[in-house]
Amino acid sequence: MKPLSDAALERLRDAVDRPDAGDRYEIHELLGRGGMGAVYRATDRVLQREVALKVLTTELEQEDIARRLEREARVLAVLEHPGIVAVHDAGRLADGRPYYVMRLVRGRRLDDEGRLTGRGQLLRLFLSVCDAVSFAHSRGVIHRDLKPANVMVGEFGEVLVLDFGIAKLQAPGGPAAPRDAKAPVDGSNSLAVGTPGFMAPEQLVSGAVDARTDVFGLGAMMRDLLGRDVPPALRAIIARATSARAEDRYQTVDAMAADVRAWLDGMAVSAYAEPLWEWVVRFYRRNSALILLLLAYLVVRLFILW
Repeated sequence: MKPLSDAALERLRDAVDRPDAGDRYEIHELLGRGGMGAVYRATDRVLQREVALKVLTTELEQEDIARRLEREARVLAVLEHPGIVAVHDAGRLADGRPYYVMRLVRGRRLDDEGRLTGRGQLLRLFLSVCDAVSFAHSRGVIHRDLKPANVMVGEFGEVLVLDFGIAKLQAPGGPAAPRDAKAPVDGSNSLAVGTPGFMAPEQLVSGAVDARTDVFGLGAMMRDLLGRDVPPALRAIIARATSARAEDRYQTVDAMAADVRAWLDGMAVSAYAEPLWEWVVRFYRRNSALILLLLAYLVVRLFILW
């Protein structure tokens, strides 16, 4: 018997996984797969609009994973923010698999957008990510998987943080400790969940996380987006955000964002011990018009006195 090709296997898998969402939603093409489910473009027949429908894939029909998908929908439902994708509906399919319906985001991933724009604009987009993450923290939600692939830039320049599938809930001001090990909401017996290269050390060691864990993820995201040729002040921001010890990082996302915003505005950055010559250059750039005007005045005065 001739073995099936990868393309044939993928078509077979899609046919098995394709959800029957009843009369309300017409399912179209597969948009992507993640560690927990598949996302399809769909049409809401009642409201006559296109949406994205995320559903648990058939090979992941463990009850703890199903609960995690339902929990992700509930987390997103309470995070009503322009920078976080909105949830419209949730439920279970006829075959018992959970699903939820969200806004269909059209645009590019942040890392793709970064290849098409300058550093300043990229950092302004990054500040929008920080704003959304800070809002999530204010609601007791730690994302735990911040990376450029989980951020979309929409058709109108809006920035949206996606994939709260491994988010942790915490009481405001307290750490988000691992849940009951007998039924882990992360869908794994391991505490180490996230993406290598963007995970804070505590995600690998203890599993107990707080806002500083997302600060690490944002620092790793910033490092990935900016590449190698980075000014010293921005390198210092990245270094502080990605410190191995949580106590040495920015203690809040807002504190990190303040340093990024300061750099964009030509101000001093708290994470960077600025040499005198750099201060002089920065001062001149921020006040060049006034300095040139004063120099012109002095030249005119000297000419008159001559």
